[in-house]
Amino acid sequence: MIKKAFQFDWFILKIIIYVALMAIALTCLLPFYSMIITSTHTNSDIARKLLIVPGDQFLENYHRLIETVNIWRGLGNTLFITVTATLINVYFAALAGYGFSKYNFRYKGVLFMITLATMMIPGQLGIIGFYKLMDVFHMLNTYYPLLLTSVYNAFGIFLVKQFADTSVPTEIIESGRIDGYSEMQLFHRIILPLMSPALATLAIFAFIGKWNDFLVPMIILFDADMQTLPVMIASVKSQFSSDFGAQYVGIVISVVPILVFFSFMSKRIINGVAAGAVKG
Repeated sequence: MIKKAFQFDWFILKIIIYVALMAIALTCLLPFYSMIITSTHTNSDIARKLLIVPGDQFLENYHRLIETVNIWRGLGNTLFITVTATLINVYFAALAGYGFSKYNFRYKGVLFMITLATMMIPGQLGIIGFYKLMDVFHMLNTYYPLLLTSVYNAFGIFLVKQFADTSVPTEIIESGRIDGYSEMQLFHRIILPLMSPALATLAIFAFIGKWNDFLVPMIILFDADMQTLPVMIASVKSQFSSDFGAQYVGIVISVVPILVFFSFMSKRIINGVAAGAVKG
């Protein structure tokens, strides 16, 4: 009797948990639904009504969008900048984080504290100096400022260091050295695969951050054909008002690559954690 009562209580608890999870999932999906629905209505409907059902103006909004800006060129620009910057960001963060974790050198603690301290300085604070510096190096209206800044990422260094401290055994490093690996061979062949869950997590943050970057491309890039998606979407407006329908179509286009990348990298995180658990 007690066992049946326990099973019944557990069944009720599972139902409550599933209902709560479904409610959370629907809450997370609601902004995406609203974005897609809004992109199918006219500007007047967007401004005056609460939109719940799809409209029939998606193609009209899309045509106005491509007449105003070269949205697919912007998508290509953003993909190139984001993918390249993410690879640079993840690689150098892994290199520095691994170095702080497994190597002993003078002033190691001080340098790491200085690295963490830079996280407290807002990036907007140095935007004027950054612009002047890029002007001195003749890098304005090029992609170099958007890519070179990805070499340094204090949060990425911290994340990788914490992961390497707990999940990269020193014995494996010593075994690699005994087998004749150089330090760079050791890093590329052994350390990077071991740190794949942390690197996948960092890649998601870096990808989304660079994809949504608005301020720096707007200041650095002058040519319309070189602009990124966020800048292009913000520039979609008529002489007197913004074209919300066309902007929402642009937002729909810009969100799809983020969702695809997030889905791909999430699987890498789960697979990496599962593999580590099996090995452990």
